[in-house]
Amino acid sequence: MIKLGLTGLLTTFALTTLNGCSSMMSHSGPYQGYYPGTRASAEILADNQTSWALKPLALIDLPFSAVLDTLLLPWDYARSDDDRGIDSPRERVKRSEQANHTDALLGGPSTVAVNAPQP
Repeated sequence: MIKLGLTGLLTTFALTTLNGCSSMMSHSGPYQGYYPGTRASAEILADNQTSWALKPLALIDLPFSAVLDTLLLPWDYARSDDDRGIDSPRERVKRSEQANHTDALLGGPSTVAVNAPQP
């Protein structure tokens, strides 16, 4: 009896953690709007360049991502009020470089002269 209960618990835990992964991945990055995981799974299904092995996984993931995205709607709504728009790490670095005038100090991409041996 305990073994059966433990097996059921582990199965439930595995199904809970393995499904809705598009939604979890979308919510761990910068703000992407409402229902980002559902949109990502739908785009995988609609894309002709996607591997045949990935499409069934996206099809299985789609309803779980939709449920998780629905549960995370308050979180998405709170993040949508961000005045800065999409705040990715790249955008933060770019703003920091502009504020500190780092790009002017470096002088562009080719500031180091390389002496190559002449043939």
